[in-house]
Amino acid sequence: MDLRLKDKIALVTGSSKGLGYATALGLAKEGCKVAVNGRDEERVKQAVEKIKKETNTQVIGLVGDASLPDIPITLIQQTVEAFGGLDILITNTGGPKPGSFESLDDADWQKGVDLCLLTHVRLIKLALPHLRRSAAPSILTITSLSVKQPIQNLVISNSVRAGTVGLTKSLALELGKEGIRVNSILPGWTETERVTELMTARATANNSTVEEEARRQAAESPFGRMGQPEEFANAAVFLVSPAASYITGVMLNVDGGMYKGTL
Repeated sequence: MDLRLKDKIALVTGSSKGLGYATALGLAKEGCKVAVNGRDEERVKQAVEKIKKETNTQVIGLVGDASLPDIPITLIQQTVEAFGGLDILITNTGGPKPGSFESLDDADWQKGVDLCLLTHVRLIKLALPHLRRSAAPSILTITSLSVKQPIQNLVISNSVRAGTVGLTKSLALELGKEGIRVNSILPGWTETERVTELMTARATANNSTVEEEARRQAAESPFGRMGQPEEFANAAVFLVSPAASYITGVMLNVDGGMYKGTL
């Protein structure tokens, strides 16, 4: 299938590693011009070099913490200046601080709101003027399966990411008349650095090993394994592509069947 992504322009935040990197790479493989973003300058540089080498596509690196109020405008402006516009915005962030409800203070919650809700709000608002000039505008928020099936010891993520799902659905309804599609992917347990950190914390708490905790979690999927970042990326690339032109307001689980509900 031709996804019709050649020469489309995409900004993917939080894309120097993990799910974001896999998605940026997937877009580049389809011929997109891609802006890669992350907080660590060296990681961003390495990600850009790897994607360029593998795809021979135009890729730029943008360093900055997208959860800070003054960074989103810079990311949007630099992307538009480099490529001449914006067709695709993928808002991806790291995860908030883990912990039980009583172990977390107001500052932890505020950081979680800034990271997992306001980052999406700011980026989308600033991108809209440019997306309105695109012939195939698409927005994808990356959230978590935790909005449907809360994850133990991740109460901030369980709570705040649900707000981003509400935002996504609301914007799909509000912006549909302008032809702007807005969707979200709810990834389940996928083999990334973030998941390794969470498995390490579990191992410490349970006096076990990281490998044992990972096996226990993988067993929750009918496949008996966690996902790979490229499996997530395949779904993301399709969803933002013109080939998915009649799909909007969707909250897509990419979780290997770990979600046990029917809705």
